[in-house]
Amino acid sequence: MQKAIEHVDEIFHLLKEELKNTKFPAVSHPQWEKINKTPFTTLISCILSLRTKDEVTEQASYRLLKKYNTPEQLLKALGEEIQQLIYPVGFYKTKTKTIKNISKTLLEQYNGRVPDSFDELLKLKGVGRKTANIVMVYGFKKTGYLPIDVHCHRIPNRLGWIQTKNPGETETELRKILPEKHWDDFNHLFVKFGQTICTPISPFCSKCPIEKYCKQVSVTKNR
Repeated sequence: MQKAIEHVDEIFHLLKEELKNTKFPAVSHPQWEKINKTPFTTLISCILSLRTKDEVTEQASYRLLKKYNTPEQLLKALGEEIQQLIYPVGFYKTKTKTIKNISKTLLEQYNGRVPDSFDELLKLKGVGRKTANIVMVYGFKKTGYLPIDVHCHRIPNRLGWIQTKNPGETETELRKILPEKHWDDFNHLFVKFGQTICTPISPFCSKCPIEKYCKQVSVTKNR
C-alpha cells in the first residue's frame, strides 16, 4: 500500500496562509479581465507559457487574445502578425505554427470547440499532459486533474513525498498519495511556492512555512 503524506492538511493550510496575498500565475494579469475566458483562450495561453516567464506570458496572451480569441480568427490571422503579438515568448515562431495548427484541427475535427476530454486534448499536436491538465482544470473547471510543471515535480521530491525522475512519473505517484481534495489547489500553490520560497537553487528554507515537514532531499545549499 502506498505511503500517505504526513501532515498534508497542515502543509496545505500553511502554504495557503503564506501565499494568500500573492498573485497567482496563469491568466491572472489585471488586463485579463478584458479577455473572454474560455477553454480556447486557456489553451492558447498555456501554449504560450511553455518555457516562458509568467509576466511575459501574461502580456503576450493579452496582446494576442484581445485581438484574436477564437480558432476562426487565429486561423485567418497572418503568422507574421501573431509572431509580433506574442514576442518575446520562448520559441515564438514554433508556437505560432502550433496555434495555427491547433486552430485548424479544432475547426476541421471538433466544430471549432476545444474538446472537454483529456484524451482528445492529447491528440492535438503540441499539447502534452501538463497543458491538457491545465485546460481541464482552469478551462473547463473540472476536478480530478493534476497539472505538473517543474515546480510541481521538484518540490514533492524535495519534501520527500515521492522519488520520481520526470513530471509524468510525478503525476502518477501523486495521484496515489495526494488526497483529491487538495488537487485543485496543488498546481497554483506549488508553482508560486517554487517561484518565491522553494526555489530551484538555494531555496529560502529559513522563511519556509513548512520547513519542519521537509526532508530537504538533494538540497545542498539554502538561505
